[in-house]
Amino acid sequence: MTILFILIISFIASLVRSTLGFGESLIAVPLFLFFLPVDVAVPLSVMLSVVIALVIVIQDHKKIYFNSAKWLIFYAVLGVPIGLIILMYGNETFVKTALGVLIILYSLYSLYFTNNRYLREDSKFWLFVCGFLSGIFGGAYGVNGPPLVVYGNLRQWSAKHFRATLQAYFLPVSLVSVIGYYAKGLITTEVNSYFFIALATAIPAVFLGRYLNHQLKDGTFFKYVYWGLILISLILIGSTLL
Repeated sequence: MTILFILIISFIASLVRSTLGFGESLIAVPLFLFFLPVDVAVPLSVMLSVVIALVIVIQDHKKIYFNSAKWLIFYAVLGVPIGLIILMYGNETFVKTALGVLIILYSLYSLYFTNNRYLREDSKFWLFVCGFLSGIFGGAYGVNGPPLVVYGNLRQWSAKHFRATLQAYFLPVSLVSVIGYYAKGLITTEVNSYFFIALATAIPAVFLGRYLNHQLKDGTFFKYVYWGLILISLILIGSTLL
């Protein structure tokens, strides 16, 4: 049953990540934790994240805005230490719940209130704000995605460019995490065995997600993204309070 659940969860999480460009960790980790210890569930999720990002980067490297990804990564690195401080000393229930509520309110605002603000070219100010916040959110609770969504929306990226550019961000970030887990001895034989099992459904899900992503109309893409953020935020709040 453990293997079956891993296959199903890996498929769903990878499909969401490949379709929208983010969100698999907040689906995979809470579900993995129902039957796996945290020191197995988290490394397993991050290892899958590396593979998903790598496949998408190879698939759609021509769709990546490398300059945007480069600065988002740079500013995210500056925000990670603050996120780690919040993780270590903050009240987990309060911070996660507040973060989830904030993301839901912002998503609802973006869905139902017209916003004509957009950027014709990269803005160092907005790259800093969104990249720095993604580092804080990611360092604290692995929620890098929402600030990146804000920037992608401001730049009016197409569904294809958004999906590809985010993977250029997630690939090095996730890879560094895996190296850290390996150095701490968390990449065990058990984690590796589950990882190779999970690839059986994760890889097909990436290709299916690419197809679904390319079917989404650019004008409505971010509506799906914001609904995805709302769902993920509800999962974040639920996993915290239950």
